[in-house]
Amino acid sequence: MKAREVKRAKLIARYAEKRARLIAEGDYDALQSIPKNASPVRAHNRCKITGRPKGYMRQFGLSRIQFREMASQGWIPGVKKASW
Repeated sequence: MKAREVKRAKLIARYAEKRARLIAEGDYDALQSIPKNASPVRAHNRCKITGRPKGYMRQFGLSRIQFREMASQGWIPGVKKASW
């Protein structure tokens, strides 16, 4: 699944300019000829380590589970467990 997302990201980058041009022109028939996976809406954020799609934290690029493990072990600078 991680490889599929990487492939999709490359496809989005390749067609970004053409897609923007067609939308600006209003040529929606030609827009249909672009692959479905070239749409930025189809991209999904995934954890960099495990590839987990749910519980993703954008600021760190990790899932909540990996974030908690790494923070507890002190591997994320500036993050510490709260206690009060």
